[in-house]
Amino acid sequence: MGKRHFLVTGGAGFIGSHLVDALLEAGNAVTVLDDLSVGKEHHIAHHFARPDFHFVKGSVLDSSLVEQLVAAVDGVYHLAAVVGVKYVVEDPLHGMQVNVKGTETVLEAALHRGCKVVLASSSETYGKSPQVPFSEEDNVLLGATSIPRWSYAVAKLLDEHLAFAYYRQEGLPTAIVRYFNAYGPRLDPRGYGSVIARFISQALDGGPLTVHGNGEQTRSFTFVKDTVRGTIAAMETPESVGLTFNIGNPRETTMNRLAQLIQEALGTHLEIVHIPYAEAYGADFEDTPRRLPDVRRARNILGFEATIPLEEGLRQTILWFKEHRHEFIPT
Repeated sequence: MGKRHFLVTGGAGFIGSHLVDALLEAGNAVTVLDDLSVGKEHHIAHHFARPDFHFVKGSVLDSSLVEQLVAAVDGVYHLAAVVGVKYVVEDPLHGMQVNVKGTETVLEAALHRGCKVVLASSSETYGKSPQVPFSEEDNVLLGATSIPRWSYAVAKLLDEHLAFAYYRQEGLPTAIVRYFNAYGPRLDPRGYGSVIARFISQALDGGPLTVHGNGEQTRSFTFVKDTVRGTIAAMETPESVGLTFNIGNPRETTMNRLAQLIQEALGTHLEIVHIPYAEAYGADFEDTPRRLPDVRRARNILGFEATIPLEEGLRQTILWFKEHRHEFIPT
């Protein structure tokens, strides 16, 4: 098969820029569409001189632009979205508009082109589901519509329904990847909302490390290179069409333990302060106590398993943060 050309929406973002790196390294041509509201131009600037790379600053809400770009590619990785709990809680309307309307615009353009779409979704779609680990076919349980936190999950679930409707009714090949707490180099503590980015930044600034709630809530952290491998596998595997895949590392870590691991990696001993959720996000915020993926489908169909241990991923992430501390405002 000759060189293929992919469009990556949100390709200047944290996960998107790593995906671009991997696609180009594999010999593909890549076009990035990003409005730089969260993504950073310097994440992809090292590719600007390449003839097989093209960057377009623009929005997925611009239907004519999206149509033009999709018409020239062989597949679309749709990662553009409003992400981060803080942004979602503060401006749920903007998040829903970008996440839903943008996805519909991309799917419609892909239908005209007839190319496969891999849609990036989130473990947030499992909401408050009590059944752990989370399986792709589980029923989901979300909070009340009066609580803004769940607007992101609703938008992502609607994105998934749209993708599968285009597949079932129009024959558009689509696959969905649900990301579980990706982390790694290029995380921005001011934007993406990662607890790992926050802890590392706070530790490098001398602490304290702020843990929300009692710190016994768990997450499954996935190093970004693993996240990217799973995403590409969803595009490259024909059997992925019409299916959703958990792309995550099936290891649970409490926030208290995460804070300890980061201190161990830095060789420091800093104060850990627990603050109420209401202080961080407002009185009506809700969180989930556990978030753990069932990864059997990704393993069996995509041949994907996360391979980078949390300790090694944290080491690489901390090294990157040390080298780029000047880019961040202390949090």
